[in-house]
Amino acid sequence: MKNWLGNKIKEFYPDVDFDVLMPPDERLGDYSVNLPFVLAKKNKKNPLDMGKEIIKKLTQDKEFQQYFSKIEFAGSGFINFYLADEFLWKQLLEIHRNRDLFGKSKEGNGKTIIVEYSSPNIAKPMHIGHLRSTIIGDALANVYEELGYKVIRWNYVGDWGTAIGKLIVAYKDLKDRIGKDGADEQFFGSDTTLGMMGNYVRYHEVYQDDDKARVEFKKLENGNKENVDLWKKIRKISLQELGILIYPSIGVDSKNMEFKGESDYEPELKSLIDGLISKGIAKESEGALIIELENLQPALLRKSDGATLYMTRDIASLEDRVKNYNPAKILYVVANQQTLHFQQLFAVAHKLNFNDPELVHVKFGMVLGEDGKKLATREGKVVPLLDVVNKIQEKARGLVKQVKLVNEEFNDDQAREIAKAVGIAALKYNDLSQHPYSDITFDWDAMLDFRGNSGPYLQYTYARLMSIIRQVDKIDDGDTGLLIEPTEIKIMKKLLDFPDVVIECSRLYTLNALALYLYELASASNQFYEKVRVIQDKNIKRRNARLLLIEATATVLKRGLNLLGIKVLERI
Repeated sequence: MKNWLGNKIKEFYPDVDFDVLMPPDERLGDYSVNLPFVLAKKNKKNPLDMGKEIIKKLTQDKEFQQYFSKIEFAGSGFINFYLADEFLWKQLLEIHRNRDLFGKSKEGNGKTIIVEYSSPNIAKPMHIGHLRSTIIGDALANVYEELGYKVIRWNYVGDWGTAIGKLIVAYKDLKDRIGKDGADEQFFGSDTTLGMMGNYVRYHEVYQDDDKARVEFKKLENGNKENVDLWKKIRKISLQELGILIYPSIGVDSKNMEFKGESDYEPELKSLIDGLISKGIAKESEGALIIELENLQPALLRKSDGATLYMTRDIASLEDRVKNYNPAKILYVVANQQTLHFQQLFAVAHKLNFNDPELVHVKFGMVLGEDGKKLATREGKVVPLLDVVNKIQEKARGLVKQVKLVNEEFNDDQAREIAKAVGIAALKYNDLSQHPYSDITFDWDAMLDFRGNSGPYLQYTYARLMSIIRQVDKIDDGDTGLLIEPTEIKIMKKLLDFPDVVIECSRLYTLNALALYLYELASASNQFYEKVRVIQDKNIKRRNARLLLIEATATVLKRGLNLLGIKVLERI
């Protein structure tokens, strides 16, 4: 509705930029625009005179007459708009009738968007930083699909570089000491990355000198069969673990991901570098190859020893995306610490005339513990993602049992599934409800609070609404004109905002507006639940209208939570 209002006023004033706001106090209207102030400043007139002129023009329009009960000038140079109850009643019927499509858009039809997120390193456990990238990127991809875009979920895996050389050194050391069969058993016996990582950590202290790792990696680059076979096995096991264990543990479907590795671009680097040199874009400096950039540090493409870098492979990957996918946008969901890298990459893209796709670095901050310090193990090391997931699941199981949320009719397996869904919801909502640029705090108890601003609270609200709907066989059309309670009016107004909020998320590359919207809708729904009789209402037409309101609200809650990657629970 907010976007509709702005676009509608633009029909009358196409050359004027103004803001459409939602006043914090409902007595000041449902929407407010600063158009009188803007026009008065532009035309050097009195805001009051401009306000009267604007209101006269708008109130002659049939849609404004139908949608608003009052349009009035506010002394500060704003015009306030008050939605008409009759309009809300009609809109509720429309929303309910089209509830499975409400909020969807054709805005992105015919356009492709690439969202790069997660991007773990093979043979290493995903850590807490990967969690943020995965949660944010997955939700943004959901939003763009909702708006009609063809979304490519790009998982750019770190499967190349000296770190792979270290693993090869560790494996060969084992093989020399206990033979190939023993080395295979110890290194790959568990068929998990965690097993390989244990070996990596164990032998890393022995091989502080990276020279051996560089030598083994160079052999890999040169096609040494033993190293290539070993690398392929490590990569295969790592990717299998991601799809079977890691992503399912956080409620992320990896089946639609486009897995690309840095190694995929290795064969193209020589021709890429030769092209950059021939075009005069890259040049040598002290034996290294760089690209000089205006107001930025030079981008380093090749070190003096001939080794290529992450930047080189990123340029090759960008070229692949632009030429083979023709995206309108490419989003890189990567931590704040990589800001300089992406500034350099985007500057290089400009030099290469890759101007068609809009390139966006979706930054995010660190994860902090309850003490306000970076979340880390007792040894000061990065926290593995699975450790976080296991902890939240354990706490969720205890909470569900403690507060007796699970009905006795559920068996143990069902109760575990509910606890798992609650834990994932707590984890995701805690992240997405905050601005991604900021650091987030892991307050475990607050994340799982069924009475506060949390994922479990939203799941509980949805289940509460569904418990009402299950009490009736069929929801017939009711007389929505009987919905006059303040809580009912509040919910109907809030439902109208859903499409605008989805669009706002896509334009700002953040999800916190959607999380806040769902919390406010859930809060209004719980107020309604406490104050209004539904099933017991003897006025059948009003009862049916309230059931329509409940079903429309539950559907919007479900669809909004699904956009955030959170599973709803029909029963708790």
